[in-house]
Amino acid sequence: MDLFREDGAYTSLASAVSMLVVLALAFSATTAAWTMARAGDAQVAADATSLAGANVVSSYHTAATVVDAGILSLGLTGFTVTGAGLVGLLVPGASAAAAEAVDAGLRILETRNKFAASASRGLKRLEESLPYLIAANASRTCAAQGAGMVSYTGTAIAAPWESASEFPAIDGPAVPTEGLERRADELGEVAADLARAREETAAVKERAWLADCGRAGMNMQERAARLSGISAVENPDYASSLTWEPQVALDRACAYYRWRRDNDRTEGAGVEARADAAARHAFYRYATRTLESASVVERDGMLVCKVPLLPKNTGEVKGTELYTEVAWPTSTESEGITLHFDASCPGATGAAGPIVSLSALDAGSVRECSVCRFGVGDVGKVPAASTSIDNGFEYHLREFTEALKDYESARNRELELERQARGGAERAGDAFEEALSVLAAKRPRIAPPGRYGCVALVVSGEASTPEELENSFSAGVKLDRRGAISAATLASDAATRENNVLSRFFSGLKERTGDSTVVGIVGNAMDLWGDLLMGYGDVASRLDEVMDGLLGGLTSLGAGPVATWLGERVRGSLAAVGFEPVDLSSRKPVLTDSSNVISAAGMTVLADAQGALRSLSVETMDPEALLQALGYEVGERLAETEFTIAEIPLPGGGSIPLKVRLRDLVGAREGGS
Repeated sequence: MDLFREDGAYTSLASAVSMLVVLALAFSATTAAWTMARAGDAQVAADATSLAGANVVSSYHTAATVVDAGILSLGLTGFTVTGAGLVGLLVPGASAAAAEAVDAGLRILETRNKFAASASRGLKRLEESLPYLIAANASRTCAAQGAGMVSYTGTAIAAPWESASEFPAIDGPAVPTEGLERRADELGEVAADLARAREETAAVKERAWLADCGRAGMNMQERAARLSGISAVENPDYASSLTWEPQVALDRACAYYRWRRDNDRTEGAGVEARADAAARHAFYRYATRTLESASVVERDGMLVCKVPLLPKNTGEVKGTELYTEVAWPTSTESEGITLHFDASCPGATGAAGPIVSLSALDAGSVRECSVCRFGVGDVGKVPAASTSIDNGFEYHLREFTEALKDYESARNRELELERQARGGAERAGDAFEEALSVLAAKRPRIAPPGRYGCVALVVSGEASTPEELENSFSAGVKLDRRGAISAATLASDAATRENNVLSRFFSGLKERTGDSTVVGIVGNAMDLWGDLLMGYGDVASRLDEVMDGLLGGLTSLGAGPVATWLGERVRGSLAAVGFEPVDLSSRKPVLTDSSNVISAAGMTVLADAQGALRSLSVETMDPEALLQALGYEVGERLAETEFTIAEIPLPGGGSIPLKVRLRDLVGAREGGS
């Protein structure tokens, strides 16, 4: 101890030994830290490699979802436009625009068919190469982890290797548009005939309305107010033929003649005035009875108008009950049985005779009174003047009645065409549902290789401690080959309006292209296709809102019963498809236990993971060779440096290219970097 201590202090030797020990420990600890760091770096490299492989699957999932959204929303756009157009063909004032809408909808469906087939082929081709692309991206990432004297070789294997995706648009039938187009043409023809018939019916109805209460100045309503004392309730006014019905005029005429029958008074005391009053009363009584038994009834698809013309002169009176009705008194005079206007006639001096009709005078069975000279001509002159000039009620009543006969014919023609239109609408609805059923069965099943995750196997070459760490205090260390296994899978990132697969895609497109116009069409939902596209997550709900808007607009234009029926059928057909809400959550790669991925994918070839690691050569940088070393034969793979999955068409023209930059994935093979 004297060598290390003297006089209560350390000797120089003690200090020197202490310094040597400290230096030896420091260099040994540094070497140990370097060794452990190199050993841990292998696992870090494996983790990065597995995440890189899973990121390829995530990108594919985004691309497939965007393509499916484009296919579905484009198809639904075609059907909503076509359906609204079919309904619009039956709506007056909208038929021209509706025909254009049908043509546009059918063109959209044809575009959708081409897009679906080409996009599905693109996805299928890309998916066939996905295992290689996963391996290539993982190998490139793995190689990039090397630094200095340490290099890493490895790759990621898709779990499972095989695809379970289904692309029915490739082999399945396209949405049939021929039958739908043919039925639309048929419906358009009968709808055009129906529209013309409706115009004719409306014109004739307007004539009848003008005679009743629509014409400025004199009409039935105005004359009834001047010539009778009926109330405003019995004598209503209508500002438009659209709200007016023929029964209004019929009820008005009944009320008018009842009042004239009950309130007509003799104008003077002479025989002639009394005879004229008797003739008027007979005419008003007949008119009341006739019009009260008249009817305007639409039943079982047929309009029946039983409203006879009132006689306008003596000749027409002879064709009515006024001429044949047994209602006039007679007296037995020396010259024979004589007809009088009333039993109180001064010419009735003999005994009362039988009650006879006016026709008896012409038949010669009775004679004319020499005092009152009453006959059928007296009754005939009652309506003669008031029917011949427009200040008479009968003038306008006759005009209404004649227009009503034309209205009956026009309306029945319209009803017949409505029946034909209903048949055309049913056939168009059948074709619509048949075509829609194909769309409903065309949804793809996205289940690519790597859907359960990616397993990375990484090895590093031998390594020695740097020269700086090799000295007399610490001997150099040589590390043998090291290996590590890692696994990554995709975890859902909850979708929101601002953060989902579609919003990220269009946001990324805008950043890459700098074209705000194209993105704005979709991102701002400024058209129907963009609206349905952005509503892809819950397309059933969004579709219902869209149809409410389209059909509601047609209803405001005056959709008839056939158009309303077809609109409900179109809406019901779309709702019956039952589109399920789509998960728009973004898929993000996350690390997980490799045994979970291997077990879920059933990858028995990786049961001996350590043996698989030993099969890798650190000198190999080719992902194809690495996969073959692990027992996987690379099949179909893409040779392009940039692959276009599909061109997403835009309604306003142009398209959005959906591309994958493969050069970023296969860089490891081309340059080893």
